[in-house]
Amino acid sequence: MLNVALYHPQIPQNTGTLLRLASCLGFRLDLIRPFGFIFSDKNLKRAAMDYLATADYLLHDSFDSFREKYRDRRIVALESNEHISAARHLDFSYDINDILLVGSEHYGFLPEDIAHLKYQVRIPMLSQRRSLNMAVAATMVLGEALSQLKLYPD
Repeated sequence: MLNVALYHPQIPQNTGTLLRLASCLGFRLDLIRPFGFIFSDKNLKRAAMDYLATADYLLHDSFDSFREKYRDRRIVALESNEHISAARHLDFSYDINDILLVGSEHYGFLPEDIAHLKYQVRIPMLSQRRSLNMAVAATMVLGEALSQLKLYPD
């Protein structure tokens, strides 16, 4: 099943938003430490609302433990628009077992970690723009993957 993973999330509202989306669309959200906030109901509740209890999520202590758990699955990193070597998210062929990995809101990916990721996609944007909100970008790419794979709930 298609997963979304957050790499070192820093803003609880973004994480809460994606936990709510996971509950509503039925995918697992993997959360990779360290976080920029204390992972608690109090910090996530405003965005996740009462969906937190029904969201399928898994916490990982490190990027290495995340990679080890999913060593047999394809990890697709969402890169910022400045990395033009990445495929456009609309042109990429998604697989039902993919994990869509979203970088930290503050710094994307550490160089030593992104070096391990063979598959990278980007959302095309107007020039002179740095990036989209992490939760928005994750939702756009997930939406394309769900559409290609015909995985939206009925």
